[in-house]
Amino acid sequence: MVSGRTMATIASSSERAVSPAPRTVVVYGTVRDVNTLRAVEGVQVQASVAGSLAAARTAVTATNGFYTASISGVMPNSSIRLTFKRLGFTPATATRKATGDTLRIDQVMTTTAMSLSEVIVNGEASKERGVSVASMAAVVTAAQPAQDFSGRGVAGGIARGVAAPVSLAPTRPRDYPRRDNGGNREQYDKIDENPFLAVSVNPRSTFSVDVDRASYSNLRRFISQGKTPPPDAVRIEELINYFPYDLPSPRGDAPVSITTETMAAPWQPKHRLVRVALQARRIETAALPPSNLVFLIDVSGSMNQWNKLPLVKSSLRLLVDQLRPQDHVALVVYAGAAGLVLPSTSGKEQSTIAAAIDRLEAGGSTAGGAGIELAYRTAREHFKPNGNNRVILATDGDFNVGASSDGDLERLIESKRSEGTYLTILGFGEGNYQDAKMEKLAKRGNGNYAYVDDIAEARKVLVKEMGATLVTVANDVKLQVEFNPSAVRAYRLIGYEDRLLATEDFTDDKQDAGDMGAGHSVTALYEVVPAGVTSTITLRNQDSLRYQVPSSDAPRTAAAKNELMFVRMRYKTPDESTSKQLTQVVIDSRRESASNDFRFAASVAAFGMVLRNSEHKGAATLRSALEMANDAMGSDEGGYRSEFVEMLGRLIKSERR
Repeated sequence: MVSGRTMATIASSSERAVSPAPRTVVVYGTVRDVNTLRAVEGVQVQASVAGSLAAARTAVTATNGFYTASISGVMPNSSIRLTFKRLGFTPATATRKATGDTLRIDQVMTTTAMSLSEVIVNGEASKERGVSVASMAAVVTAAQPAQDFSGRGVAGGIARGVAAPVSLAPTRPRDYPRRDNGGNREQYDKIDENPFLAVSVNPRSTFSVDVDRASYSNLRRFISQGKTPPPDAVRIEELINYFPYDLPSPRGDAPVSITTETMAAPWQPKHRLVRVALQARRIETAALPPSNLVFLIDVSGSMNQWNKLPLVKSSLRLLVDQLRPQDHVALVVYAGAAGLVLPSTSGKEQSTIAAAIDRLEAGGSTAGGAGIELAYRTAREHFKPNGNNRVILATDGDFNVGASSDGDLERLIESKRSEGTYLTILGFGEGNYQDAKMEKLAKRGNGNYAYVDDIAEARKVLVKEMGATLVTVANDVKLQVEFNPSAVRAYRLIGYEDRLLATEDFTDDKQDAGDMGAGHSVTALYEVVPAGVTSTITLRNQDSLRYQVPSSDAPRTAAAKNELMFVRMRYKTPDESTSKQLTQVVIDSRRESASNDFRFAASVAAFGMVLRNSEHKGAATLRSALEMANDAMGSDEGGYRSEFVEMLGRLIKSERR
C-alpha cells in the first residue's frame, strides 16, 4: 500500500508546471588513458550546449586529470557536448543530458602513434624520426595552464550565472606529493551480509536508520580510478540513500512520513521486494534555526595532498557562502597540537572566515582527540539553546598521536551529544583513508558522515543538502517490521548490517539510534520469500518453539490475512526524551506498477550486491542493474541518476578489457 503517493505526485506536477528558467551548469570530470587508466594532464576540454551557436567554454585538465567548466544559459534537459583534445591522443567527444546544475563526465582517451616528425614540439620541428608521440605524451604539456578558482567566488559565481570557465576543485600543485599506491592503509569494517531469516522463529526485524551516504561517493572514487572497491567499502543502504526521492512530506506534527511499496524482486522473480521509505520534514534554508558551528580541521602531514586539505578549504568556502548574520563559525585545527584559529565569528563576516580558512597549511602528526575536545569546548562556550550546535570535522581519519583509540574518541563524543552538540564528519583523500573510524564517530555523535571526492560532492552535501546535513528534526529513529507468517516464509533486510538492534531495543528510549536531518530521506529494502515458496533459498535449521502459541488478540480477519507486514517507527523530537510511534500496514496488492523511485533504488541495490559478489544477488548483473536504472530515471533532479548510469556503463566497459 503506497501512502500519500497521489498527493506527492500532484504536488510535484504543479511545481513542474512553472516555466523552466535557464541556469548555469557546471561540467566536471577526469580524463584517463584507456590502456593504463592513468590521469592525462593538459587535455583541452571544450564544453558547449549541443546545437547552440554560443562559444564553447574551455578548460584544461590538471595533473590529476581533473577538469571543470561552467556553461551559462542552459535550459533544463539540454544536452552538453564535450570535445577532448591532447597531443598524442585521438580526439574524443561525449554528449550528455544536463538534468541538474552539475554534470559529471569522465572520459578515457586512446594514444596515437604518429611520429615526432609530423608534429611541432616547443615551436621547433623535431629532428629525430621514428619516435612515437604516444611515448612522449606524458612530458608534452599544454600551453594553457589549468586555472584554480576554488575560492569563495565559485559558489557565488554559480549562483550569479558566471560563464567563465572555472576550476571547482584544487588542481594538484607541484609541491603536493602524489599518492603512494604501494602504501595503502585504508580501513573498512568487515560486513557480514544479512541472511534470510525464517518468520516462524524471527517474526520481527529491528534496526536503526542510517542517513550516511559516504559509501557511494567513496565507491565512485575507486571506479573513476579504474579500481575495484573493497567489498567491505560497499554499504548498500548508503548507496541507495545517496539519491533524492520523490516522497510525500510528513502530515501533522510528525517530523517524518512513511511510504511503502511492493514489487517482484528483479533478481529473483519468485520473491517480493518491499520498500519502506521515510521522509523528514523539509525546511527552507532561510527558515533554518541559527547555527553555532565549529569547523574542526585536520592539518596534519597526512592531509598534505591535493584531494585533502586543499579540497577541504574549497569545500568549507562553499558553506561559508551560505552563512547568515545570525550564524556563527569558529575554526579549530589539530596536528601535533590543537589550536583555535578563529574565535566564534558572525556569518556576516564571511571574508574574515574565508581568510582564516585560506591560511591553513598541513604539517605534523595527528592529535585528533585533543582537537575534538577543543572543538566541543568552543561549541559549548557559544551554545545556542534553540539553535543548531554542531562540530564539523574534516579529516582523512588518520588519528595517530595521543588518546586516539576508537573507544576513547567514541566515549568523548557520546558524552558531548547529551549536551546538545552534534557531529558531522567529512572524509577526504585516499591511501590512508580511515572509513571505519569515521563512520563509528559520526554514529556516536548523533551526526552524519559524508565522503567528499570532489567539489561537486561538497556542494551537494554542504549547499544543496545543507538542512539535512546540519539540522536534526528527529532523534533516535528506529524501524521495526513484523512479518505475517501466513504470507511470508522468510525475509532479508538488504544492508544496515551495522545498524541492527535487538527486538527489545525498539521500545527502549535509552537505546541510541540514527538521527534524521531536515529533508533527509531513508529507504530500506526487504527481500521477502512468500509462504509456499521453498525452492529458492535454504534456511538454517532451527527447532520450532514448544511453548509459543498465537496471541489471543492477534488479528484474525480476512483483511489481516492479506497483510504482508506491519511497520512501526519510533522517533524523538530534538527537545524530548520520550519517543513517539508511527505505524503502517503493508498489503501486497501484486500490482506491478512500482514507482520510478522504487525501481531505481532496486537497481542500486543490485549494483551493490554485484560489487560485493553477494550470495544473494541471484540473477543480478551490472548490465541488468544498468538496464533497470535506465528505465527508472524519472525527472532526475540534480543529474545524480544520470551520473550513476554513466558510472555503471564505464564499469561494464572496463570489465570487458
